[in-house]
Amino acid sequence: MRASTAVLAGVGATTAVVVGALAQAGGDTHPVGAAALSAAVPAEYRDLVQEAGNTCPDVSPNLLAALLKQESGFNPKAQSPVGAQGIAQFMPSTWASHGIDGNGDGKRDVWDPEDAIPSSAKYLCTIAEDVKDVPGDKRNNMLAAYNAGSGAVKKYQGVPPYKETQHYVQTISAAADSNPGGGTGTTTQQAVTVINAAEERIGTPYSWGGGNANGPSSGTCCSPSGKTGVGIVGFDCSGLTLYAYAKAGINLPRTAAQQYAASEPVKPGQVRPGDLVFYGNSAASIHHVGIYVGNGYILNAARPGTDVRYDPMDMMSDLYAVARPTQNSNKEI
Repeated sequence: MRASTAVLAGVGATTAVVVGALAQAGGDTHPVGAAALSAAVPAEYRDLVQEAGNTCPDVSPNLLAALLKQESGFNPKAQSPVGAQGIAQFMPSTWASHGIDGNGDGKRDVWDPEDAIPSSAKYLCTIAEDVKDVPGDKRNNMLAAYNAGSGAVKKYQGVPPYKETQHYVQTISAAADSNPGGGTGTTTQQAVTVINAAEERIGTPYSWGGGNANGPSSGTCCSPSGKTGVGIVGFDCSGLTLYAYAKAGINLPRTAAQQYAASEPVKPGQVRPGDLVFYGNSAASIHHVGIYVGNGYILNAARPGTDVRYDPMDMMSDLYAVARPTQNSNKEI
């Protein structure tokens, strides 16, 4: 019943198909990408959290990890004084309504993480839908509903004025948004915003010199191959990344080489969705950039005559580095 786990490919690695039917090169089907887990998830639960964290758009692996850490400290035998049970701390009545057989063994066992973790994600998705019309931050409302119930969130039209629930929401949100690599790089939530912004522009024409923080724009003349962007409203590679990062509140410089200079290199084992993938033979000669989305794929404006699309990370032979834009940087090449 469980799907194959998404795996982040290392820099320069050959793209592997690890989740169902991935996008074909140059396609527009999402090849899947889950942010690196920032919470200290025990090794035996990482695959479960990574899988279940992609149950719906309202839940991420990082958010689910933060919730489980807060609920039980990843203790599958945890039991609260009021009767909440297991790693996800389901009350018996809630488990009866929302528990699922996550591992397909024919039983729904609240004490089994293989059932409880995917059940927790599914329940988050259910309550996110239930409180979607409540004003305010949707994620905060979803977390508050997990803790205090959807009825309380609807009654107070947002996070209820309960100290326990308010602390619960703040703690999990902070953990979910923490930066696994440390430093001043993009948070998990910013990375999600970046990818969503770029995905919304799939199908937009390539335009040499096109694109800015406000969206697609008419380009300039001319590319190294002599192609002009004049009269074509769209993005070139760095115009797309500039736009997507602006949506997350991060201002990038205009060219790919300048964007690399404003970012911190990421080691292969720490690459996560939202990072920028750069191509060139040196920092000064970088000529292309794309947004890493997971499983060895990037979102990019590839070249004249194409549209914004997904491509394999190894689409070019001169992959130079993966780097994470910093919140504030004045570095020069």
